[in-house]
Amino acid sequence: MKVHLKTLGCRLNEAELETWAQAFQKSGHQITKHAEAAQLIVINSCAVTQDAARKSRQLIRRIHRDNPQAKLVVSGCYATLNEDEAASLLGVDLIVSNKDKDQLVEKALTELNMDTMPALSTEPGEISLFTRGRQRAFVKVQDGCRYRCTFCIVTVARGEENSRPVQAVIDEINALHKQGITEVILTGVHLGGYGSDLGNNLSDLIKAILAGTDIPRLRLGSLEPWELPDDFFELFDNPRLMPHLHLPLQSGSDTVLRRMARRCKTAEFAAIVKQLRAKIPHFNITTDIIVGFPGETEQEWQQSFDFIKQIGFGHIHIFTYSSREGTKAAGLPNQLSNEIKKQRSRQLHELAEEMKLKFFADNVGNEFPVLWEGYTEALDDDKQRVFGYTPNYLRVGCVIGNDMSVENRTINCVVAAVDEGYVVGELVGPPQ
Repeated sequence: MKVHLKTLGCRLNEAELETWAQAFQKSGHQITKHAEAAQLIVINSCAVTQDAARKSRQLIRRIHRDNPQAKLVVSGCYATLNEDEAASLLGVDLIVSNKDKDQLVEKALTELNMDTMPALSTEPGEISLFTRGRQRAFVKVQDGCRYRCTFCIVTVARGEENSRPVQAVIDEINALHKQGITEVILTGVHLGGYGSDLGNNLSDLIKAILAGTDIPRLRLGSLEPWELPDDFFELFDNPRLMPHLHLPLQSGSDTVLRRMARRCKTAEFAAIVKQLRAKIPHFNITTDIIVGFPGETEQEWQQSFDFIKQIGFGHIHIFTYSSREGTKAAGLPNQLSNEIKKQRSRQLHELAEEMKLKFFADNVGNEFPVLWEGYTEALDDDKQRVFGYTPNYLRVGCVIGNDMSVENRTINCVVAAVDEGYVVGELVGPPQ
């Protein structure tokens, strides 16, 4: 049977897709990139915003319209929070809530009568990552969150914290490495809370991975800027742990952060960034910012804007606040007009672009090992542009000959210039 997997939303959803892909393959089924060729389609939905929930509904309808014969399984936060609505959508055969995600493959095969004798019980075959054109893998290490930020519906959908055993994570990474993956990204709903239910912490996990695997590159997914273990910063002494962190700030105003029920004040956030940059020059800090949170005054917005500018981020995901039923923020007074939210969003987008270009420029002249992707742009008869990422997550474009292949190889390059959306590199070393 051919299975097509589709996701909306966060890296955790991506990681879950990878796990399901491998489980389907071990059950004797084939992963396909083409939805129209599949007999079974699984959608991992999102509900982080009203817009994400709308896109989830649209995707379900479109997938069914394009392939009405396929069995359709829907999981994820939209399906969990709106189970009856999702189940009533035309074409949906099975809803699997977040709490049952670990059994999704088994449920899909048994409840939809699609189970078969495993053809690949000893040979997993070509791993799904490569059929989907990927050189890196997301590895889910943790689910759930004990905190309740007032704007967040995801913690309601995901439930209590639940960490995977260290050895299970190491075994998965080793299996991925054997299949050609050279970079993994650890993900979780509250990654910093890893081990709260096991008696260890995120630093313990990272140390164990670095000791128990030979994976060349290890990255961390989105990490809340609190509860970082005491020895966390020392971990970056190991060059296999990439010097890039996505630390969601959400606002640069302490009074807004209090209304959001965030647990990191601006001074604490600035201290973390200072420590990281003192450890490794050009450490890349990226973030999330919510614009137009209920009650955000002009003074608070200016405080936030000035703090963001002071920190200097490599990239910002900017979210215009939208009310989510079931969150505390939805009931807060002084909801802002769309016009004010749009104006502040435009202002922040301009600043974010300035800061990104400055970070690009600050890295010009530096030499980095770059993991090159499979995506290329044809330039002329004998040239192509290839793309890859530096350890600090700069996207690099480099012109090479058509007779050369660098896909999934790590080759040093010097950052020579800044282009639109990426930096220009020049190869200087042989593949590692």
